[in-house]
Order: sequence, then structure tokens, then C-alpha cells
Amino acid sequence: QVQVVESGGGSVQAGGSLRLSCTVSKTYRTNCMGWFRQAPGKGREGVAAIFTDGSRTYYADSVKGRFTISRDNTKNTVYLQMNSLKPEDSAMYFCAAGQVVAVPDHVNEYAYWGQGTQVTVSS
Repeated sequence: QVQVVESGGGSVQAGGSLRLSCTVSKTYRTNCMGWFRQAPGKGREGVAAIFTDGSRTYYADSVKGRFTISRDNTKNTVYLQMNSLKPEDSAMYFCAAGQVVAVPDHVNEYAYWGQGTQVTVSS
């Protein structure tokens, strides 16, 4: 079983920054880690993803140019640097790990999920 633990959420004003961290207990049978978010009353959407070898990254159009995903394989940790935050970025952010064979922004591609960390951006 792979355990996924997120940290780094919080409350900021619009235009501010936050960095989320996600650590997995092991990377067995996983080749990708992704960040998803879910606002109240909405579905879970893919935000960013990065493959184990760092060769490929994915970003939702809504965060391109503002968010950066990176990973430290020595620590089994992925980071999501979020800059120029907007109120519409407010959501529960979830980290996931999985063996992605198709599109890294689909929830079904990921077998292991964290409990989530709240991000609130005020205007």
C-alpha cells in the first residue's frame, strides 16, 4: 500500500503564493504523481502532474504560467508552487500517485490518494 500525505495549504490573499508538498511512502508501481482540486459542489479536476523521471509534466490551462510542479525523487516528494493565486483557485487540493498510461489529468489513472489540504484565496 502506498501512503500519500499532503501539506502546505492555507489562506492567502489574491496575488499571493503557496507551496504544497506531497510525500509518498514508496513509488512501487507508480510512474506519476498529480495534484487535483475540488471546490464545493464541483467535480475533482486535474491541476498538474509530473512523471517519475521528470521528463513530462502536465498543467491545466487555468494554472499554466502560475503553478509549477516539481519533484525530489530522493525524498519521494512532489511540490506544487502556486503563484498569483486567484479566488477561483480556492479548493481542497489532493495529491495522487499512480501508474498513468493515458492522460495524467484523469482521476481514474491514480490508485493512491491523500486526504487533501485546503487552499483558500480571498479577494
